[in-house]
Amino acid sequence: MPELPEVETIRRTLKKLVLHKTIENISVFWPKIIKNPLEVEQFIDALKGETIIDVGRRGKFLIIYTGEFALVSHLRMEGKYGLYQKDEPFDKHTHVLFHFTDGTELRYRDVRKFGTMHLYKKGDEFLKQPLIDLGPEPFSVEFTEEYLSEKLKKTNRKVKPALLDQKLFVGLGNIYVDEALFRAGIHPERLASTLNEKETAVLHREIVATLSEAVKKGGSTIRSYVNSQGEIGMFQLELYAYGRKGEACKNCGTPLEKTTVGGRGTHYCPNCQRL
Repeated sequence: MPELPEVETIRRTLKKLVLHKTIENISVFWPKIIKNPLEVEQFIDALKGETIIDVGRRGKFLIIYTGEFALVSHLRMEGKYGLYQKDEPFDKHTHVLFHFTDGTELRYRDVRKFGTMHLYKKGDEFLKQPLIDLGPEPFSVEFTEEYLSEKLKKTNRKVKPALLDQKLFVGLGNIYVDEALFRAGIHPERLASTLNEKETAVLHREIVATLSEAVKKGGSTIRSYVNSQGEIGMFQLELYAYGRKGEACKNCGTPLEKTTVGGRGTHYCPNCQRL
């Protein structure tokens, strides 16, 4: 699933591709993707004639803004956007087409059909699901060492599941939690409430640094992720832990191990991240 760096990369790419384009019509071939409004025709009618004025992001969600509306889109496992000419063919996995007046189309393709779209009046998107319960952005002034420490002290969970909770703060998924914990020297099965102030400060620093570096590299290409122009991210070349089971730790040479924490495959160094 694309995490904050991948979604931010898609946002930046989409903004270059679709800004100021006017929607002439929309074709929806898999109605279950549209979660709000419940009637697909209402979704289509609302957006006809609307011009895209911005593309935003909240956590792992894209937000496509028009003059009147905010379209909140979650890519889930394999959702992808791409800009095409209207006469270019598309396959059975292309489920939503935004037809623009200039003869181009923004197409949403999703092999697994897990992606979602919610349409709200601008300003209402943050007052409704799926955005209303999200925690602060990791690059925001609200996400401080003190904030992270306070939240971790109040949970009985292990640190990895706690960091995956988007109500705590947004943007981290399986890849970047493993990376941040490795860089902070914290075992993923450590109880979050047992971290002291120094450890929390280091963890906070490494969360922000890891995500910042991943954004600069365009995210990580794991499995099928590409951005909206078909370009791959390059941060996977910088990974210390995720996906490197059995390989030598880049810090100490110990073979990396993989376990399951909170139902998620988890990579760590048994020497650098002692429990």
